[in-house]
Formats: sequence, structure tokens, C-alpha cells
Amino acid sequence: MKLEHGTWVVVADGQKYLLLRNNLDSKFIDLRVIGSEEIENPPAHEHSSDRSGRMHDAGPGGKSVWAETDWHQIEKERFARHLAEQLETFADKGLYEAVVIIADAHSLGQLRAAYGAKTKARLQGEIAKDLTNLSVDKIEAVVTAA
Repeated sequence: MKLEHGTWVVVADGQKYLLLRNNLDSKFIDLRVIGSEEIENPPAHEHSSDRSGRMHDAGPGGKSVWAETDWHQIEKERFARHLAEQLETFADKGLYEAVVIIADAHSLGQLRAAYGAKTKARLQGEIAKDLTNLSVDKIEAVVTAA
């Protein structure tokens, strides 16, 4: 993938994101970190204190179990909406003209649903991979190969 000078690359998952900016041109990319954010999101079993709810019913066995809310997953979805809002705010301020989003498939789907109009207009591409734990030079290699 070719990135023009100043293009932003956002590397995200459900708990953190890294903002990178291309400081060279489309022939040679040089990504530099310009921002990041991470939330603490403990596993689902640490979010709740009780077991799933139960109720009596007329079926065999006479009891049903309500599915427990997955607070860990809800927090990941909330974080994706937060990132999409941040990107829209940055676009409003004119901080970027083009952006490439790299995220795991689930987070990418959550982000797509939350993109604002200005972010969509500046979206240059998406890569469905989880690269949040890679170094910047390895991220550069993935972007170049895409």
C-alpha cells in the first residue's frame, strides 16, 4: 500500500490504539508515533460477581439460565466507538487528510459501524490484522506489503 506524506495509520484492538504518521512519501514510508491510548479491561469473570440468573419455567427440568452479560466484550465495543469518535474529532480539526486503519477483524467491524462522515471520506484503506503488539518497523512492513 502506498502512503502519501502525512497519512495517518491507526493500529488498534479492543483495548488500545497507536496513532502513526508517515513522515516520508509514497515510495518510502517512515511511520512515527504521534499518539496512543490504552484502557484497562480485565477478563469477563472479573467484571461480574455473581453467577448467571435463573428462573423457573414450565419446560423439562423446570429451570432456565439467563446468559451472563459479557462486560469485557461490551468494553471493547465501547472502546471502538471511542476511537471512531476521536478520529472524527481529529478530522474536524483538520489534523489528517488520509487514514489507514489496521485492527483485528472484530474491532474493525465495530469501528466501521461507528465511523463518522469525515473519517469515511478520509479513509484510504483497512487491514484486518492484529498488529498492536508489533514494533513500528514490522507495522511498516505489513503496510508496505498490503
